[in-house]
This record gives sequence, structure tokens and C-alpha cells, in this order.
Amino acid sequence: MALPGRRRDATPLRIPFNQSGRIRPFIGLLLLVLVSCTDDVASAERPIDFNKQIRPILTRHCTSCHGGVKQAGGLSFVYAEQVLPPDGWVIEPGDPDASLLIERIKSDDPDERMPPADEHPDPLPAEEIELLEEWIRQGAPWGGLWSLQPLKSSMPGRADATGVDHDASDWARQPLDRLVFQRLAGEGLMPSREAAPEEWLRRVSFDLIGLPPSMQRVERFTRALRRTGSAASRETVYQREVDRLLASERFGERWASVWMDLARYADSKGFEKDPHRDMWPYRDWLIRAFNDDMPYDQFTIRQLAGDLLEDPTPDDLIATAFHRNTQTNTEGGTDDEEFRVAALIDRINTTWTVWQATTFGCVQCHSHPYDAFKHEEYYACMAILNDSLDADLPSDYPTLKIPGDPEKIPAAVDAQRAYQQLRIDRNQLGGDLATQVSWNPLVPSNVSSTEGELRIDGDHVRTAGGTFPPGVRYTVQANAQPLTALRVEILPESDDPVNWPEQGSVLSQFKLSLVKADGTAVPVEIADAFADALTGPEDPRSSLDKNADGVGGYPKLHRPRWAVFVLRDRLDGDDVGPDATLRLEMLQSNSVAGNLATPIRHFRWDVCDDDAWTELIASEELAELDRALAPAKKAAGQVRGASLPVMEARQAAVSRATRQFIRGNWLDRGEEIPPGIPAVFGVEQPVRDRLDFARWLVSDDNPLAARVWANRIWAELFGIGLVETLEDFGSSGTQPFDRDLLDHLALRMREGHRWRLKPLLREIVLSSVYRQTSAAPQSLREQDPRNVLLARGPRTRLTAEMIRDQALAVSGLLEDQIGGPSVMPPQPDGVWQTVYSGAQWKTPEGSGKYRRGLYTYWRRTSPYPSFLMFDSPTRDLCSARRIATNTPLQALVTLNDPVYVECGRALADRAVDAVGSDDAPDAGVAIEWMYWAVTQRPPGQVELEELKQLYHDLRIESSAAPSDDTFTAEAINADALAIVANTILNLDRAVTK
Repeated sequence: MALPGRRRDATPLRIPFNQSGRIRPFIGLLLLVLVSCTDDVASAERPIDFNKQIRPILTRHCTSCHGGVKQAGGLSFVYAEQVLPPDGWVIEPGDPDASLLIERIKSDDPDERMPPADEHPDPLPAEEIELLEEWIRQGAPWGGLWSLQPLKSSMPGRADATGVDHDASDWARQPLDRLVFQRLAGEGLMPSREAAPEEWLRRVSFDLIGLPPSMQRVERFTRALRRTGSAASRETVYQREVDRLLASERFGERWASVWMDLARYADSKGFEKDPHRDMWPYRDWLIRAFNDDMPYDQFTIRQLAGDLLEDPTPDDLIATAFHRNTQTNTEGGTDDEEFRVAALIDRINTTWTVWQATTFGCVQCHSHPYDAFKHEEYYACMAILNDSLDADLPSDYPTLKIPGDPEKIPAAVDAQRAYQQLRIDRNQLGGDLATQVSWNPLVPSNVSSTEGELRIDGDHVRTAGGTFPPGVRYTVQANAQPLTALRVEILPESDDPVNWPEQGSVLSQFKLSLVKADGTAVPVEIADAFADALTGPEDPRSSLDKNADGVGGYPKLHRPRWAVFVLRDRLDGDDVGPDATLRLEMLQSNSVAGNLATPIRHFRWDVCDDDAWTELIASEELAELDRALAPAKKAAGQVRGASLPVMEARQAAVSRATRQFIRGNWLDRGEEIPPGIPAVFGVEQPVRDRLDFARWLVSDDNPLAARVWANRIWAELFGIGLVETLEDFGSSGTQPFDRDLLDHLALRMREGHRWRLKPLLREIVLSSVYRQTSAAPQSLREQDPRNVLLARGPRTRLTAEMIRDQALAVSGLLEDQIGGPSVMPPQPDGVWQTVYSGAQWKTPEGSGKYRRGLYTYWRRTSPYPSFLMFDSPTRDLCSARRIATNTPLQALVTLNDPVYVECGRALADRAVDAVGSDDAPDAGVAIEWMYWAVTQRPPGQVELEELKQLYHDLRIESSAAPSDDTFTAEAINADALAIVANTILNLDRAVTK
């Protein structure tokens, strides 16, 4: 490869390379001398990079005492305003000698030196002090965190960092190749040779669809390459192969599996009982979304706020199950509000991990120790997500019934939505009127209870002592007066909102009587009931039905709640008569969302005599809604399918107030916090709800979302992200190995491809960087053991799901059904013996047990064992990356797990069918066939001889063992070949790509 000389008009200089691609030593030495001669001059002129050079020093040595949590002396090195003038006092920009920071870190007095000598025995290294001094001398420019800076394109010119001209045109296929080439040249390296077609095809097949290529596919691909007559036609063969993989339905399965870790997908609710939950429709939505190449901005908005879109589709609602993957505690005696808050906190932390790679969870209890996130800003984000109807209920309400047949989903969801909307519209008629008419307090003259004691407090009634078991009945008496409607207001026991929410309650049944002067009680018919909002499946009218559920706080009182009861006929002065009283009976027999019933502890009644109520219940508008409700309710009730938990916003009338938790304690509440985004992002437009938040996340104003997603994609292909800490792009995370490349990928996805994944993947897998061989000399591996310089192709271990899926695929057992309920493939006996609920692991009889790994039933308290062994997370919480481990137990799994044993035998049977015999003389052919099928390459001579020897040793051992007449030579050969097949599945080449 030719590299131009230093002068552009000079004849290109041919520079020799050794086998590793390194510039020959004498050239490297010459460059080193030239660069070092100018280094001292350059360092004095080169601007200090705050993020790369200064922030790490401050984080390492200073922020433990002067950070976001602890701010000794009122000083924090997290916030520039506390360090720099006019408010800061430790740095004088331009004058290090006058800066208190330099004075203290250079002090010889142990009582004055910083960091303190008792905590940091060694002072700051001289080179770090010099950097700080030079930074101050240059004016102490305070750079924002690198990951929060706008995306920028840095496509290289012809000159690299060393000043040596270079030309990557002979090697680069994609723009990203030029960036990598430039960095390699700066390190004195050159790319590795191109991978063999079979090596690349195995790699790209796993990366795009999560499965190995078949032997037939490898043959067709390599044959097509052999027939090409030019570089362009050869490139076309590669492109067509990539396009085929991207169009495969298996693509959605492979990439859905990645997102399921982030979404903490599971088929159970978690905590102690960990009962079943129908979440598989959400997993199937993921598969469809990836197969359809849904743009990432829409993918984001639908999952975080699909229910808030103007006209959400069924898929939009299903997508919101992303944040219903939080755990629900169904154990008796637990406080639903405590675990609702726990789920809410998980949603905040998950959102900021998935889209922002930010350790925002630290801010729950205190300001972030390293990054500019303040404690109260955590609760501003909580206010955004605190609007949903779910409340840690055993029913997982709200839910949608999702049929198993995808074609029936739209009609099923539409039927349920139509019924729910009719309920809301009907109730809204009364709700709107209740805010337009005048109400007068109904002052009780007497109150009583069948159990416990009540007391009158002005026009309020409160519990005064005793116990109030289920079935308790309150009776309220008051002077009769003309009225058309009554309104009950159920209030929290405490008058101070800081103590809300409180335990909810149920008004199961309400009766009204007119008691005349002679003591005669005349029932007054209640025609209708309306509430401030529908916050559950209960209907306010059910309080008029002795067999129904009633109304009330659901299941917590976050604010006062009210319901209106409309009389059939107006009660006027002639009906009332002198000395008549009203008697209101309030029965409380039902529980709240499956928990023990709790009494109404504080309430009041109002009356209204406006004829608008009588006109409303006689109106055609209400009658029309009632006529539509009955068939709508029937249609919704006939829907059969999985009960998928989804997000649904609370109506504004019953919105929750969000308060700051002091030190993160949900019981110690501070001031009310409005919704908002941390100030460090400089958001000018108000962010009021989940929809605003989701749109901001994927806006051009937020560079993190694009960087984080591009980095995750790169990590899936290369085994390590350009930022290694996929979950942390903050001060405590790693710096990017190549920020220019990261920003290039983020820009290509966001702007070049309009957030679409498939075109970006196509660019990467067709790039020269990706198509390098993973083989490399020892010298290169020692210099760059993790391949962050990208001088060779990626070689990583398969994921837990891929290892199992590969075994099923090459053995011919893989079931190709897409979507549907999760299945229970074979697993070791007794794994579920300790499961609390007594549920059984039921392996299907048919081919369902051979489905891909992402369809495996996922129980949080007992995940699939072989997946855990290969580093799959439990999914209790969001998992941003799987950190690979290597243990002997992994080999024991692939050698002994029932699935792999069965796959080994099936693979051996396929080999016999393919080559025609498993007799000892022909066993080598069968073994070679199996090796090809699993690894997409022939075995080396040594490998083949070792596997043949294993086969012969197994035959001899089995032949010598005592056996019955059924243990024939044919059976001995089959068993030996099956063990060899299982051994091949266990090889390093088999479990890596």
C-alpha cells in the first residue's frame, strides 16, 4: 500500500510493512524523533482539553470531598460557578500562582495540603500539577461534559495526527474506514488483511440475525464470489448477502433480544411470589419494530408515551409495556404505594440508563457526586413519569387483552378502547357539570357507625376511634333541603398535602332517605352517579348496585376525591316539609384492589338544587352514550388473549403531586416539584409529560440519545463499545476510545439515515474495518489486547441465546415460529422446586421446546439456568451490557445440559444422513461434516485427528462395557459420534463469532 510523502507534489513514497502491518522500526523511530523534537514547543501552545485532562484529575482527587454529595467548605468541583469567578474563589484564571487551588495542592504543610494527607498520603503527581497550572494559565476554560456536547463531524483530511500524509482510498469502503485508518496511522499500525469469506459470513450472520449460516448458504456465497470478475462485482455479492440478512424475519428476533435486557423483560412480576405476567405481546412488538426498521425516534416515543399520541394505534399502546416491565409485589401485607414508588424509581433509572447512559439513580438520595445533576432534578423527572394509572395492583391494571393471532389485534384493541372511551365520555358529562354548578355544604346534625366512632368537624366527618371492619355502615343525618344532586368528597385524613398519599377506601353502596317529622323514612331514588375521574375498572354507578364494586379512592388518596349522586326527581320544598331530615347511608364492604378494606376516615357532603342535573339525566346525549355502552361492553368482554399491562395516563383531575424525597426516603417528603429536565441540558421549552420528554430525548437538542444508541450498536458488533461503559457516559464512565468515530456513527444514524438501524448496520458490516480478519500476531494482541484501535476484526463469544440457538440450528431442531407466548424448553430437574408459588415448569411435547432463546419463559426468581451461566442478567432491573466471564461451569453446561445433549445426537444423525455412514472407517468424513456445519470452516489436520481419536476411544470404551443385546455396534457408533458432535459444539470456535 502506498503512502504519499510529506509534500503533496512529491512522488509517493513506498513504505515497507512487516507481517503485522506495523511500519518498519526504522521509520517508526524516525517519526518518533521528529515528533519528540517538537513536543515541548507544541505542549506549550496546545490547548488543554478540560474533559480529557483536567476533569479526570478533579474526579480522582477532589470530588469525594468537594463534589455533588459532600461539598466541604461550600466548594464543589462539579459546578463551574463554585470554582471560577465571580462566585468561585479557588481559581484565578490566567494566574496559577494566585490560585488557591495550586497553593493548596503544592503546600508542604500537611495541614494545608490538598488532598488531605491523612486520606491521601501521596500528593498529586508533578505532571498532574503541571497540567492544572497550564490549564489555569490558559484561562481555566471549563468544558462541559464531552457527552453533552453537540455532535460534530470530524471526517479526516489527508494528513494524520503525526503530520505524515496518508491515503486510505485503497482500503476504505465506508467513511468510517477513513477515521479508523487515520487513527491506526497515528499509532504506527496498518489494518489486518480481509477476513476469509466464510469467517465474515459467520460473523455477519450472528450479528444481523443471531444464527449461523447454513452449509448451503456458505457454499452459495463462496461460489458467487468465485464467479466474480472484478472488485465491484465481488462487492455486490457481499452487499446482496447483507441485504438478505437484513430482510430476514430473524433480524427482528436478534435485535429484540438486545432490547429485552434494557427493558428488563420477564414473564413474571418479580418479588417474593413472582407470579405469571403476560408480557410476550410486547416482545412480539419489538420483533415487528426491528423487522420494520422503525426509526429510533419513533421507537422511543412509542415506548415511553405511545398512549399520549393524538390517535394511538394498537401497536402504540402495546409499545408502552416497556415501562410495565417493572416489578409488582403481590405479597400480602405490603404497601402498594411503597412498591408503586419503587417501580416509578426503576422507570426513571431505566430511562436515563437506556437513552442517556447516565447514572441518574445516584440522584435519588443526593446530588450526583461527579456530574452536574442536582437532587431536586431527580424528582422533576419523577414528576414527568408519575402520571400513570398503575399502582402495584395484583391485577396489573391497566391492561389490554391481546389475541395470539396478530391479525386480530387491531380489532380487539379497538373494541377495548372504544368501551373505555365511552365510559370516560359518559362520566365526563357529569364531571364537567359538577364544576359549573353551585354547591352548598350539607352540615351533619348526627353521625353514627355500626363499628367504631365518628365525629362531626364543622361540615366534615372524621373517624374518632375504634375499629372499622369490612361491612361497616356510616349513617349521616342533616336537615332536609331542596336538591337535585349530592356530592361526597372523600379526603385524606391529614390536611397537610405533604403527608399524602394515604390509604384509599371504597364506598361500596350509597342510599338516601327522606325522614319525615313523624319518623317515616321514604327512600329517595338515585338515578345516576358521576366521579371526578375514572381511575380504574370501577364505575361510580356501581355504588347504586348492591352487587357491584362501588367508588372510592383507588387505591390511594393522592388528593381529595369526589363523586356526585343525581336524584331521579327533584326534591323540593313541598317534598321536604317541616322538620324533615336527610339520611345518608354509606356501606363499605369491598376491598381496594384485592387488599383489606379500609374505612373512609374523612369526608364531607355538599348539595345542589340546580335543575341542570335533572336535565342531564334526561338528555339525549346521555341516552345515546348509554345505548352505545351496552354493545361496546359486550364486545370488549368477548376479547380473549393475553392481559398485557400497558401505560395509561391519569386524568388531570386526579393527577399526582410529586414531592422531593428527603435523602431518597419516600416517606419523608419535601416540597412539591414540577416536571422538568436537569438544567445542564439547557432545555428551554417546558417538558410537561412523558410525550414531551420522549420527544426531547430524540431531538437534536439532546446529543446523548444518538451517541448512546450508536455506541450500543457498535458494542453488539465488536464486543466492546467505543465507550466501554455502555451504561455511563458521565464523569465516572470511560472516555471514548474514538470520539470522532462515535460522533460519525451517531450523525449517520440520526441525520443520514433518519434514525433507522438497518442502513447503519449495513454500512458497518460492509466496511473494511468490520471485514478484517480477527487473526493477529502476538505483538498486535499485546499492544491492543481489546482491539480498541480496530487493527483487526472483532472476535467475541456468542451470547447465551446464540449459543443455544446455534446448537438447535446446526442440529436441524430449531423451530422457526415467530412470536407467541413464551415456552419452557428442557432444563435440569428440580430447578423450580424452590419457587414460592408452586408453579410447574412444563416442557412442551412438540417442537415448541426447540424455539429460539428469546422465547424462553423468563421467571425473575429462577431464570433459565444455562442462560445465567453464560452471563445473561436476571432482568430484575435494566441491564445495559453483559460482561462476559469464562468459567469451567460453562463447558459443563454445553456438555451436559439436556438441550445440548439432544442437539449433539441430532447433529450426529444429520451428519450420518449427509455422508451416508457412521462406520469407523468413514467416521472422519462425518466428523469433518459436523465441524463444517458448526464453525463454517474445515478442521485443521490436528483438530480432525484429535476428534477421530476421541471417536475411536469412545467406541472402544463402550464396546468393553457390559451391555445387553440391544447395545449393537451401530448403537455404539451412533453414541460415540453424538459425543463427538457435542464436543464440537463445545469448542471455542463454536461459541465465538
